[in-house]
Formats: sequence, C-alpha cells, structure tokens
Amino acid sequence: MPNVRIPAGVREDVETLWAYHDLRQDPREVDVCIGLGGHDTGVADYTADLYHQGYFPRIVFTGANATTTLEAFPHGEAVGYRERAVAQGVPDEAVLIEPRARNTAENVEYSRKVLSEHSIEARSVMFVTKPYHQRRVFATCQVVWPEVEVYCVSPPLPLDEYVTSIGDVDRVIDMLVGDTQRLTVYAEKGYIATDQEVPGDVQGAFDRLVAAGYTSRLVPEEPARV
Repeated sequence: MPNVRIPAGVREDVETLWAYHDLRQDPREVDVCIGLGGHDTGVADYTADLYHQGYFPRIVFTGANATTTLEAFPHGEAVGYRERAVAQGVPDEAVLIEPRARNTAENVEYSRKVLSEHSIEARSVMFVTKPYHQRRVFATCQVVWPEVEVYCVSPPLPLDEYVTSIGDVDRVIDMLVGDTQRLTVYAEKGYIATDQEVPGDVQGAFDRLVAAGYTSRLVPEEPARV
C-alpha cells in the first residue's frame, strides 16, 4: 500500500513549506504556456485544462528524463507530457516540445530557444509546474529570461490531495525540503534571483524536517573556505 499519510509530528512543518512555495498566482491570459516535465503528470493535465479554458494558444513541454521518470516516459518527459495533453484534446499543432533540459535553468533557457526557432514572440509566459517548484521557477526566470512577464501556477490541489495523487508522502516532503534549500544555495551561486527571502518560520520548519531525515533531495553544499 502506498504511504500517503503525513506524520502528525511533522505536519505543521510540512504545511509551512507547502504554503511558502505557493506563489498564489491565478491563471491568466498569456502568449505561451511552458509545462515543466517531471514525475507529476498532473502538470500535463492542468496545462491541457488551461489550454481548453483559452488562457494561451501555444504550449511548450520541456524535459528530458531523470532516473525517476524513465520508466513512465521512455521517450522523455516532454514527449510524454505532449502525448498526454494531445490525448486530452489539445491540437498537435498547439504543442512544441523541448526534450533536452535536465534542470530548471535549462527548462527555461531551452524553451525560450524553441520559441525563437519557431519565430514565436513571447512577452508573457505562464509556467505550470509542481507546487513546491513555483518559487524556484520564478526566481530562475528572473535570471535566465528577465525580460518576459512571468507567472507560475500548479494544479490546484490541497496538500493531502496532492500527496495522494503522487502516492508517496516521503517523496513529497523530500521535494519540499530540497526546493527550500535550493532557494538559498542557488541564489548564492547566482543561478536564481536573490529576492526569494526565506522567513524564520520557514527556515525553522526546514531545519526540523532535515533533522527528521527528509534529506534525499538536498544538494551537497560546498564547505566554507577558511
């Protein structure tokens, strides 16, 4: 049986990180939507739903493969997401794919290049991504594609429903913890914008979840130079 129950001892901290990463941006009409690949097929489904609601005329799905998605998407995340969206009635000609990106900066940069190659001008872009990924996508775009008007949204599921949709509570918590760390580490490296402040309650929740063992998605930090 899948483990989808958030342990009572960490629930408050998980809810804190969950709320922090949600930018609370509503869908709006834009020139292009970019759906970021990954293990969460809800991203592809929500992108298709927003297309049918008329928020944008064009979609780019972006993503190669990770070890966690190779079985689900043997031809790549972008290809798999495109197939899923087309199966839900999105026209073939409305969807472009970017099949090489292996990290968030590449998702943004390579998608931008795909649009340029097809002579599509995008002054406003809506990224559809996982709930815990919104802040990092927004901060990445500020560095990689600063001139575009950017919005970030996710499938509108409450925390417990999202965990159930993924089917693995530990994976979701690990991802929340990992993305929280990346906002600081990547800002220090110049990969993302530096304006995503981590409030004290968020830092405390992060520290306690790390101490509780939710560490599989942490990136190694370089030791300080003496």
